[in-house]
Amino acid sequence: MDDSQLLSAFQELAREQQPKVAPPRHRAIFDACHVGVVLRAVVFVEAVMAVGAMFGAESLVQWVQRTAVLSAAALPGALGWLVVTCSCKWLLARLPAMAQQGFGVALGTVCGLYGCGILALVTGPGQVSWVGSAFAGALLSSVMVAALVLRAKGRMPAETTARLAELQARIRPHFLFNSLNSAIALVREDPAKAETLLEDLSELFRHALVSKEESATLTEEVQVARHYLAIEQVRFGDRLRVEWSIDPRAGSARVPALFLQPLVENAVKHGVEPSPSGADVKVTTQRRGSVVVIKVTNTVPAGQGRRGHGVAQENVRDRLRLLHDVQAQFQTALIDGLYQVRMEVPA
Repeated sequence: MDDSQLLSAFQELAREQQPKVAPPRHRAIFDACHVGVVLRAVVFVEAVMAVGAMFGAESLVQWVQRTAVLSAAALPGALGWLVVTCSCKWLLARLPAMAQQGFGVALGTVCGLYGCGILALVTGPGQVSWVGSAFAGALLSSVMVAALVLRAKGRMPAETTARLAELQARIRPHFLFNSLNSAIALVREDPAKAETLLEDLSELFRHALVSKEESATLTEEVQVARHYLAIEQVRFGDRLRVEWSIDPRAGSARVPALFLQPLVENAVKHGVEPSPSGADVKVTTQRRGSVVVIKVTNTVPAGQGRRGHGVAQENVRDRLRLLHDVQAQFQTALIDGLYQVRMEVPA
């Protein structure tokens, strides 16, 4: 399937059995290890310094100069706070929530004093307030910790909703009945093929029902998509023409668990089902430097256009953003009878 035109258009719910008595389990309540978090933190600190520089500035030139001096003092401390909290993430996860927040604020206080030391070298010891700088660092770090905690809390219901939607998509009655009917029809005609279909169905349900972490490797997700398309291949026969272009170098990329199957399901539902002649479906993965590109492309019948409510795509888009923030890209395009979902994630 040639998707060169499309390329130009882009420029578990089941819980594991737990012991009756389990010790309390701590986890990291905030995570600063994201490029988007770093960018927002830097912009936030710069904005605060710019506003602070307005006090006492008698002209625009003086304001710019004061902003530059304050930024030079504050940014090293802010970046140091981000580096330390990111590096100690796994150690902080062992502490209670209050201790993690206290560590973040205490570290901010130290960074505020560090920035004050830099400022003292520029303006002189008598021109700085050590106590004020310490409290300013504590306040800024408190805001950062609160924002990151809210971000982490917002992630939990989104993950739960995503798992519910995906689980329902995988065990829809008509899909299950069609798969079982196909297996029954093959039992006498081709027992080996019926056995293979049931194995694919078993693997698909195992991935859908077994509780997973929030992310998986791309290799695992491609395997789930293969099981699904193998089942649908029995149902549609020659009407479903599948092509795989998988780059082994991209297999280690981290992606949301159970994110690829809904996209290939959409390709079958909107490409193959409504077309008497069927459709072509192509799944492509490719590593390009530090980025992995994932594409799901399918032909659509003439006049069909975009259909559906886009729930599955919104689900995948939200989960990609939660996992990789600004490093994730999600785009769709429909050009000349080819529909493509194109994603980018860090390698």
